[in-house]
Amino acid sequence: MELILDLANGIITVFLGRDGNMVYLDYAANTPVDKEALDLFYDLSLKYYANPNSSHKFGVSVQNMLKEYMEKTAEILGVGPQEIIYTSGATESNNLAIKGICERYISHGKHILISAFEHNSIVASATYMQERGFEVEIIPVEKSGLIDIETLEKKIRDDTIIISISSVDSELGIRQPIEKIASFLKRYPNIVFHTDASQAIGKCKIDFSDVDLITIAPHKFYGLNGIGILIKKNGIGIKPQIHGGKSTTIYRSGTPIMPLVGATFVSLYRAIDTMEERQNYIKRLNEKVRYFLISHPGVSINTPVEALPNILNFSIKGVKSSIFVENMSSEFEVYLSSKTSCCPISTPSKLVYALTHDKSKALTSVRLSLSHLTSDEDIDKFCMAFDKCYEVLYTNGKI
Repeated sequence: MELILDLANGIITVFLGRDGNMVYLDYAANTPVDKEALDLFYDLSLKYYANPNSSHKFGVSVQNMLKEYMEKTAEILGVGPQEIIYTSGATESNNLAIKGICERYISHGKHILISAFEHNSIVASATYMQERGFEVEIIPVEKSGLIDIETLEKKIRDDTIIISISSVDSELGIRQPIEKIASFLKRYPNIVFHTDASQAIGKCKIDFSDVDLITIAPHKFYGLNGIGILIKKNGIGIKPQIHGGKSTTIYRSGTPIMPLVGATFVSLYRAIDTMEERQNYIKRLNEKVRYFLISHPGVSINTPVEALPNILNFSIKGVKSSIFVENMSSEFEVYLSSKTSCCPISTPSKLVYALTHDKSKALTSVRLSLSHLTSDEDIDKFCMAFDKCYEVLYTNGKI
């Protein structure tokens, strides 16, 4: 659905969102905001708009509400309120984790380890530090897509200061053994362990008790965009990357936005509270799509069966993913992605290549991501559209 605006004789087309014909299967990139979270954000923004740092009565009342929502959020996450750092999103949280630790503990060493499945914000932050004299190494994954403890241990050096391994990657949906890795790393007290849990929160249970830094992205579990969380456990130092005014923590300056904090609590609570029900439903849809895809001789499924059901990654032999995704979008209003939305469209998937070591699969991989909001009718429309695109692009060889 579109709205055409004529502003000073300039024409602006505004896409108004989902209509009856659209099938959205890109929930790993972004989710629609939970209505209860949005309603709370709306009400708080209208009624409690004072700066929580203000010393007057109105500001103090907003500060108290802010503390209350922080405490509730901390309780759900199993951490202390003082361990929560609010940011603008997961990208900032990941930057703060990598850069902040490296700059804080530079006297301990200059060796960074990241997994082959990390988000671009981790890779780019590590590269930034590499340009400043640090050394970055990649931890490979096994055929299963998992990090092997013995392989990890061989990579650790005396000057290793931080290890970053995503809880669940954003293209294949593979859950890493975070608890096992965190327990093992207790042998190395000088190493800080960070995990990007953006794709994990609200989708699977993970015990983060022994993890030092945890990145959380509310817009992945039906929260609002524009806010992120970095959990920094007590006893871990970190150098701030944004300096300025008073905030909820000394580690990240900026006026706290209480309505965003409140809305994040609501979306987090609802995601955790309904997780089992949502995941059982999504698993059934995943099995339905997987069964459909394997009936096509040109299709290979990259996501292991053991991965989270929210993401299903597949390749179509000889068909560039960007072309297939564009055809599904323009011809049928079925919205998929070729890889994580932060990567250039035309490049091969680094994650699929890291798993398969097959460049052709990495160039032709498509990510389909599901939600409890996905209907059986959506899946049926996807299958119908897929068959038509498959016939044109694969069967007829028009790549």
